[in-house]
Amino acid sequence: MIKTSAPAKIILCGEHAVVYGRPAIALPLSDVRAYAEASPSVPGAGLRFVAPDLGESWAPADSPQHPMSELAAAAMAHLGAPAPNLTIILRSGIPIAGGMGSGAAIGAALVRALAAAAGRELPPAEVSALVYASEARYHGTPSGIDNTVIAYEQAIWFQRQPPGPPLIAPVSIGAPLSLVIGDTGVRSATHMPVGALRTRWQADPAAYEVLFDAVAEQVQRALEALAAGDLAGLGSALDANQSLLERMGVSSPELDRLVGAARAAGALGAKLSGAGWGGVMISLAPAGGQEAIAAALREAGAARVRVAAVAAQAV
Repeated sequence: MIKTSAPAKIILCGEHAVVYGRPAIALPLSDVRAYAEASPSVPGAGLRFVAPDLGESWAPADSPQHPMSELAAAAMAHLGAPAPNLTIILRSGIPIAGGMGSGAAIGAALVRALAAAAGRELPPAEVSALVYASEARYHGTPSGIDNTVIAYEQAIWFQRQPPGPPLIAPVSIGAPLSLVIGDTGVRSATHMPVGALRTRWQADPAAYEVLFDAVAEQVQRALEALAAGDLAGLGSALDANQSLLERMGVSSPELDRLVGAARAAGALGAKLSGAGWGGVMISLAPAGGQEAIAAALREAGAARVRVAAVAAQAV
């Protein structure tokens, strides 16, 4: 059996503005993962997918327009290999439509499993490109940050630079971080808030460009605070970023409630993470403050709470 995986991700700072050429910082969550388990089937059976979390089972030949069917076809074409006789079970501990990169992680795990079945190990850049093309078909105008941080599995600075490739650079983390992640339980497909924001930007580009520039300033502040191990400075940047996201119209009452609860419980900073209109929020905990924040998030209605440790990272 072949078993591959890919991590969840959170955007620490810069979501939405990153679509419009500003930078963002994203972190992988290595202990929250999606998995692909591939086992051989009888000759001539072809490829079959089973997604027990969703109660789905299908053959790409019968459902060629399914996102995973299309991604598998693209991956096999990239590998120059015929469709294998495999049953691939796709599982994930990442909430779907929760802002943690579930689709990109499942896609990356699938690409790695198909490559392994073909006797190959694709570099992160190739995995990322295949997953991005798949994401672009279903999310409208994705930034490319999800597939990148998930494929490389390290904290990154990401900035689109069309028509060329994005700027991707590792981020220095001077001191370990403890993030408490609250899930609103509200699911919102990425393309919905992304598309709504694009409509508002098209109607008043000057106003939104000012907001995007202000987000870029907070991303730079976060980068410097991360490198210095300045948790208070990082928390301040996260709070400022949340205020800007609210002004963009991508937060929600559920997210606002959890953000407020985390701050009241001692979080150094808190904000939504991802597309918004639901999904998850993140809060930066001071030393020893994780449990108080987690309890406050549950009391405020979080459907699920996770505490994630982010290790220091030298560049």
